[in-house]
Amino acid sequence: MTSKFLQKGFIYAFALSAIMMIHSVNVEAQNVGASPEYIKALTSQWTGERFPDGRPKVSDSILERLKNISIEEAWGVLRNKGYQNQYEGDWQIMLPDEAMTGRVVTAQYMPLRPDLEKQVKDQGVEKEGRSPKGGTNSWPIDILTNGDVYVADGYGKIADGTLIGDNLGNAIYAKSQRGVVFNGSVRDQEGLSEIEGFNAWMKGQDPSYIQQMMLTSINAPIRIGRATVLPGDVVLAKKYGVIFIPAYLVEDLVLTSEVTGLRDEFGHQRLREGKYLAGQIDSQWTEEIKKDFLDWLNNYPGKLPMTKEELDNYLKERNY
Repeated sequence: MTSKFLQKGFIYAFALSAIMMIHSVNVEAQNVGASPEYIKALTSQWTGERFPDGRPKVSDSILERLKNISIEEAWGVLRNKGYQNQYEGDWQIMLPDEAMTGRVVTAQYMPLRPDLEKQVKDQGVEKEGRSPKGGTNSWPIDILTNGDVYVADGYGKIADGTLIGDNLGNAIYAKSQRGVVFNGSVRDQEGLSEIEGFNAWMKGQDPSYIQQMMLTSINAPIRIGRATVLPGDVVLAKKYGVIFIPAYLVEDLVLTSEVTGLRDEFGHQRLREGKYLAGQIDSQWTEEIKKDFLDWLNNYPGKLPMTKEELDNYLKERNY
Protein backbone atom coordinates (compact mmCIF):
# COMPACT_ATOMS: atom_id res chain seq x y z
CA MET A 1 0.00 0.00 0.00
CA THR A 2 2.76 2.40 0.97
CA SER A 3 4.61 1.68 -2.27
CA LYS A 4 1.48 2.31 -4.40
CA PHE A 5 0.77 5.50 -2.49
CA LEU A 6 4.30 6.77 -3.05
CA GLN A 7 4.13 5.84 -6.75
CA LYS A 8 0.85 7.73 -7.21
CA GLY A 9 2.28 10.69 -5.35
CA PHE A 10 5.32 10.73 -7.59
CA ILE A 11 3.18 10.64 -10.75
CA TYR A 12 0.98 13.47 -9.44
CA ALA A 13 4.01 15.59 -8.55
CA PHE A 14 5.59 14.97 -11.96
CA ALA A 15 2.37 15.93 -13.79
CA LEU A 16 1.96 19.08 -11.69
CA SER A 17 5.56 20.05 -12.38
CA ALA A 18 5.08 19.56 -16.13
CA ILE A 19 1.93 21.74 -16.13
CA MET A 20 3.74 24.49 -14.24
CA MET A 21 6.61 24.38 -16.72
CA ILE A 22 4.23 24.71 -19.67
CA HIS A 23 2.50 27.71 -18.10
CA SER A 24 5.85 29.35 -17.34
CA VAL A 25 6.86 29.38 -21.03
CA ASN A 26 6.31 32.72 -22.75
CA VAL A 27 4.15 32.11 -25.82
CA GLU A 28 5.19 34.26 -28.77
CA ALA A 29 2.45 35.58 -31.04
CA GLN A 30 2.51 34.50 -34.67
CA ASN A 31 4.21 37.09 -36.89
CA VAL A 32 2.21 38.85 -39.56
CA GLY A 33 5.28 38.95 -41.79
CA ALA A 34 7.23 35.72 -42.25
CA SER A 35 10.74 35.64 -40.79
CA PRO A 36 13.80 35.38 -43.06
CA GLU A 37 14.49 31.95 -41.56
CA TYR A 38 11.02 30.71 -42.52
CA ILE A 39 11.30 32.07 -46.07
CA LYS A 40 14.73 30.45 -46.44
CA ALA A 41 13.25 27.14 -45.29
CA LEU A 42 10.41 27.46 -47.83
CA THR A 43 12.90 28.17 -50.62
CA SER A 44 15.75 25.93 -49.46
CA GLN A 45 16.60 24.67 -52.97
CA TRP A 46 17.67 28.17 -54.00
CA THR A 47 21.46 28.50 -53.63
CA GLY A 48 22.02 32.03 -54.88
CA GLU A 49 21.87 35.52 -53.40
CA ARG A 50 18.97 36.51 -51.15
CA PHE A 51 17.28 39.69 -49.99
CA PRO A 52 17.47 40.62 -46.28
CA ASP A 53 13.92 39.26 -45.86
CA GLY A 54 15.13 35.83 -47.05
CA ARG A 55 13.58 35.82 -50.51
CA PRO A 56 15.69 34.55 -53.43
CA LYS A 57 17.22 37.34 -55.49
CA VAL A 58 16.72 36.13 -59.04
CA SER A 59 18.74 38.32 -61.40
CA ASP A 60 17.20 41.19 -63.36
CA SER A 61 18.58 39.74 -66.60
CA ILE A 62 16.69 36.46 -66.09
CA LEU A 63 13.49 38.40 -65.29
CA GLU A 64 13.91 40.32 -68.55
CA ARG A 65 14.52 37.18 -70.62
CA LEU A 66 11.52 35.50 -69.00
CA LYS A 67 9.20 38.08 -70.60
CA ASN A 68 9.81 36.45 -73.98
CA ILE A 69 8.82 32.95 -72.80
CA SER A 70 5.33 31.77 -73.69
CA ILE A 71 2.92 30.55 -71.03
CA GLU A 72 2.80 27.14 -72.73
CA GLU A 73 6.58 26.77 -72.73
CA ALA A 74 6.89 27.74 -69.07
CA TRP A 75 3.97 25.50 -68.11
CA GLY A 76 5.51 22.56 -69.98
CA VAL A 77 8.86 22.87 -68.20
CA LEU A 78 7.20 23.06 -64.77
CA ARG A 79 4.96 20.06 -65.49
CA ASN A 80 8.02 18.03 -66.48
CA LYS A 81 9.63 19.00 -63.16
CA GLY A 82 6.57 17.82 -61.20
CA TYR A 83 5.01 21.25 -60.61
CA GLN A 84 1.47 20.82 -61.88
CA ASN A 85 -0.32 23.56 -59.92
CA GLN A 86 1.45 26.78 -60.89
CA TYR A 87 -0.94 28.29 -63.47
CA GLU A 88 -4.02 30.44 -63.14
CA GLY A 89 -6.10 31.94 -65.96
CA ASP A 90 -9.34 33.94 -66.40
CA TRP A 91 -8.05 37.41 -65.53
CA GLN A 92 -9.04 40.99 -66.13
CA ILE A 93 -5.83 42.73 -67.24
CA MET A 94 -5.15 46.44 -67.37
CA LEU A 95 -2.47 46.28 -70.08
CA PRO A 96 -3.06 42.91 -71.75
CA ASP A 97 -0.41 43.34 -74.43
CA GLU A 98 2.41 43.90 -71.92
CA ALA A 99 4.10 41.00 -70.11
CA MET A 100 5.11 41.39 -66.46
CA THR A 101 7.75 39.44 -64.57
CA GLY A 102 9.06 39.91 -61.05
CA ARG A 103 9.86 38.49 -57.63
CA VAL A 104 6.77 37.65 -55.59
CA VAL A 105 5.73 39.26 -52.31
CA THR A 106 2.63 37.45 -51.02
CA ALA A 107 -0.28 38.59 -48.88
CA GLN A 108 -3.24 36.63 -47.52
CA TYR A 109 -6.66 38.19 -46.83
CA MET A 110 -9.64 36.60 -45.10
CA PRO A 111 -13.20 37.60 -44.13
CA LEU A 112 -13.14 39.92 -41.13
CA ARG A 113 -13.10 38.38 -37.65
CA PRO A 114 -12.67 41.09 -34.98
CA ASP A 115 -10.61 39.14 -32.45
CA LEU A 116 -8.14 37.95 -35.09
CA GLU A 117 -7.98 41.38 -36.70
CA LYS A 118 -7.05 42.89 -33.32
CA GLN A 119 -4.28 40.35 -32.82
CA VAL A 120 -2.91 41.04 -36.32
CA LYS A 121 -2.92 44.81 -35.75
CA ASP A 122 -1.37 44.53 -32.28
CA GLN A 123 1.32 42.18 -33.52
CA GLY A 124 2.06 44.19 -36.65
CA VAL A 125 2.23 47.59 -34.99
CA GLU A 126 3.69 46.79 -31.56
CA LYS A 127 6.03 43.89 -32.36
CA GLU A 128 6.91 44.34 -36.03
CA GLY A 129 6.93 48.13 -36.28
CA ARG A 130 4.35 48.39 -39.04
CA SER A 131 2.43 51.60 -39.70
CA PRO A 132 -0.48 52.23 -37.30
CA LYS A 133 -2.07 54.64 -39.78
CA GLY A 134 -4.34 53.58 -42.60
CA GLY A 135 -5.47 50.03 -43.30
CA THR A 136 -3.38 46.91 -43.00
CA ASN A 137 -3.70 46.49 -46.78
CA SER A 138 -0.87 49.02 -47.05
CA TRP A 139 1.56 46.82 -45.08
CA PRO A 140 2.59 44.52 -47.95
CA ILE A 141 3.21 47.60 -50.11
CA ASP A 142 5.55 49.12 -47.51
CA ILE A 143 8.08 46.29 -47.96
CA LEU A 144 8.19 46.19 -51.78
CA THR A 145 11.50 46.74 -53.58
CA ASN A 146 12.38 47.27 -57.22
CA GLY A 147 11.43 44.19 -59.25
CA ASP A 148 8.83 42.88 -56.80
CA VAL A 149 5.29 41.92 -57.79
CA TYR A 150 2.61 42.18 -55.11
CA VAL A 151 0.56 38.94 -55.23
CA ALA A 152 -2.49 38.76 -52.95
CA ASP A 153 -5.20 36.23 -52.24
CA GLY A 154 -8.36 38.24 -51.68
CA TYR A 155 -10.40 34.99 -51.96
CA GLY A 156 -12.07 36.29 -55.13
CA LYS A 157 -14.05 39.03 -53.39
CA ILE A 158 -15.10 41.81 -55.79
CA ALA A 159 -17.59 44.22 -54.14
CA ASP A 160 -16.05 45.56 -50.90
CA GLY A 161 -12.95 43.50 -51.72
CA THR A 162 -10.92 46.19 -53.50
CA LEU A 163 -7.38 45.73 -52.21
CA ILE A 164 -6.02 48.94 -53.73
CA GLY A 165 -7.09 52.16 -55.39
CA ASP A 166 -5.01 54.65 -57.34
CA ASN A 167 -3.22 56.03 -54.25
CA LEU A 168 -1.87 52.62 -53.26
CA GLY A 169 -1.29 51.84 -56.93
CA ASN A 170 1.05 54.82 -57.19
CA ALA A 171 2.88 53.65 -54.06
CA ILE A 172 3.25 50.14 -55.50
CA TYR A 173 4.70 51.35 -58.78
CA ALA A 174 7.02 53.85 -57.10
CA LYS A 175 8.57 51.06 -55.03
CA SER A 176 8.54 48.13 -57.44
CA GLN A 177 8.29 49.51 -60.99
CA ARG A 178 5.83 46.65 -61.47
CA GLY A 179 2.16 45.95 -60.70
CA VAL A 180 -0.06 43.40 -58.97
CA VAL A 181 -1.65 39.98 -59.31
CA PHE A 182 -4.83 39.81 -57.19
CA ASN A 183 -7.27 37.00 -56.60
CA GLY A 184 -9.59 39.87 -55.73
CA SER A 185 -10.43 43.32 -57.04
CA VAL A 186 -9.31 46.95 -57.30
CA ARG A 187 -11.05 50.29 -57.26
CA ASP A 188 -10.24 53.57 -59.08
CA GLN A 189 -9.34 51.65 -62.22
CA GLU A 190 -9.44 54.83 -64.27
CA GLY A 191 -6.87 56.38 -61.94
CA LEU A 192 -4.76 53.21 -61.92
CA SER A 193 -4.71 53.23 -65.73
CA GLU A 194 -3.06 56.65 -65.63
CA ILE A 195 0.00 55.29 -63.78
CA GLU A 196 2.43 54.81 -66.67
CA GLY A 197 3.92 51.31 -66.54
CA PHE A 198 1.61 49.97 -63.82
CA ASN A 199 -0.15 46.71 -64.72
CA ALA A 200 -2.66 44.51 -62.92
CA TRP A 201 -4.02 40.99 -63.22
CA MET A 202 -7.21 40.86 -61.17
CA LYS A 203 -10.53 39.07 -60.92
CA GLY A 204 -12.59 42.25 -61.12
CA GLN A 205 -12.97 45.93 -60.30
CA ASP A 206 -15.58 47.78 -58.26
CA PRO A 207 -16.14 51.35 -57.03
CA SER A 208 -16.59 50.17 -53.42
CA TYR A 209 -13.84 50.36 -50.80
CA ILE A 210 -12.41 47.45 -48.85
CA GLN A 211 -14.49 46.33 -45.87
CA GLN A 212 -15.32 43.20 -43.89
CA MET A 213 -11.97 41.63 -44.81
CA MET A 214 -8.57 41.63 -43.15
CA LEU A 215 -4.90 40.97 -43.83
CA THR A 216 -3.67 37.84 -42.05
CA SER A 217 -0.13 37.24 -43.36
CA ILE A 218 2.69 38.63 -45.48
CA ASN A 219 5.20 36.43 -47.30
CA ALA A 220 3.59 33.14 -46.33
CA PRO A 221 2.36 30.50 -48.81
CA ILE A 222 -0.93 31.47 -50.48
CA ARG A 223 -3.34 30.08 -53.04
CA ILE A 224 -4.14 31.96 -56.24
CA GLY A 225 -6.92 30.02 -57.93
CA ARG A 226 -5.33 26.80 -59.17
CA ALA A 227 -1.83 27.78 -58.08
CA THR A 228 0.17 27.51 -54.87
CA VAL A 229 2.45 30.53 -54.50
CA LEU A 230 5.47 31.02 -52.23
CA PRO A 231 7.27 34.26 -51.35
CA GLY A 232 10.27 34.58 -53.63
CA ASP A 233 8.62 32.76 -56.53
CA VAL A 234 9.01 34.45 -59.91
CA VAL A 235 5.83 35.41 -61.71
CA LEU A 236 5.32 35.37 -65.46
CA ALA A 237 2.10 37.25 -66.26
CA LYS A 238 0.82 37.57 -69.82
CA LYS A 239 -2.53 38.00 -71.57
CA TYR A 240 -2.82 34.21 -71.71
CA GLY A 241 -2.50 33.63 -67.95
CA VAL A 242 -0.13 33.72 -65.02
CA ILE A 243 2.61 31.23 -64.06
CA PHE A 244 4.31 31.15 -60.65
CA ILE A 245 7.81 29.65 -60.91
CA PRO A 246 9.95 28.35 -58.00
CA ALA A 247 13.05 30.56 -57.90
CA TYR A 248 15.51 27.68 -58.15
CA LEU A 249 13.96 26.57 -61.47
CA VAL A 250 13.72 29.94 -63.22
CA GLU A 251 17.11 30.01 -64.93
CA ASP A 252 16.77 26.47 -66.26
CA LEU A 253 13.17 27.17 -67.32
CA VAL A 254 14.21 30.26 -69.27
CA LEU A 255 17.07 28.49 -71.08
CA THR A 256 15.00 25.37 -71.81
CA SER A 257 12.14 27.48 -73.17
CA GLU A 258 14.51 29.59 -75.27
CA VAL A 259 16.03 26.47 -76.85
CA THR A 260 12.53 25.07 -77.44
CA GLY A 261 11.64 28.31 -79.19
CA LEU A 262 14.71 28.01 -81.44
CA ARG A 263 13.89 24.36 -82.20
CA ASP A 264 10.36 25.39 -83.18
CA GLU A 265 11.64 28.23 -85.35
CA PHE A 266 14.07 25.88 -87.10
CA GLY A 267 11.43 23.18 -87.54
CA HIS A 268 8.83 25.57 -88.93
CA GLN A 269 11.34 27.00 -91.40
CA ARG A 270 12.41 23.56 -92.63
CA LEU A 271 8.77 22.45 -93.00
CA ARG A 272 7.96 25.54 -95.07
CA GLU A 273 11.00 24.79 -97.21
CA GLY A 274 9.80 21.20 -97.64
CA LYS A 275 13.16 19.82 -96.48
CA TYR A 276 11.63 17.44 -93.91
CA LEU A 277 8.28 15.79 -93.30
CA ALA A 278 6.15 16.76 -90.29
CA GLY A 279 6.70 13.35 -88.73
CA GLN A 280 10.46 13.82 -88.88
CA ILE A 281 10.29 17.14 -87.05
CA ASP A 282 7.72 15.98 -84.48
CA SER A 283 9.63 12.82 -83.48
CA GLN A 284 13.16 12.37 -82.09
CA TRP A 285 15.52 13.93 -84.58
CA THR A 286 17.93 11.93 -86.68
CA GLU A 287 21.64 12.73 -86.63
CA GLU A 288 21.17 14.48 -89.97
CA ILE A 289 18.51 16.86 -88.54
CA LYS A 290 20.57 17.48 -85.39
CA LYS A 291 23.58 18.48 -87.48
CA ASP A 292 21.36 20.69 -89.64
CA PHE A 293 19.98 22.37 -86.50
CA LEU A 294 23.48 23.05 -85.11
CA ASP A 295 24.59 24.51 -88.43
CA TRP A 296 21.41 26.64 -88.47
CA LEU A 297 22.21 27.90 -84.96
CA ASN A 298 25.79 28.77 -85.93
CA ASN A 299 24.43 30.92 -88.76
CA TYR A 300 21.44 32.30 -86.86
CA PRO A 301 20.51 35.60 -88.54
CA GLY A 302 19.42 37.45 -85.40
CA LYS A 303 20.68 37.74 -81.83
CA LEU A 304 20.42 34.55 -79.81
CA PRO A 305 18.47 35.00 -76.54
CA MET A 306 21.22 33.25 -74.55
CA THR A 307 25.01 33.31 -74.64
CA LYS A 308 26.80 30.83 -76.90
CA GLU A 309 28.36 29.24 -73.81
CA GLU A 310 24.93 28.71 -72.23
CA LEU A 311 23.63 27.19 -75.44
CA ASP A 312 26.62 24.86 -75.90
CA ASN A 313 26.44 23.63 -72.30
CA TYR A 314 22.72 23.03 -72.60
CA LEU A 315 22.95 21.07 -75.85
CA LYS A 316 25.75 18.85 -74.49
CA GLU A 317 23.39 17.45 -71.86
CA ARG A 318 20.29 16.99 -74.03
CA ASN A 319 19.31 14.23 -76.40
CA TYR A 320 17.09 16.19 -78.76
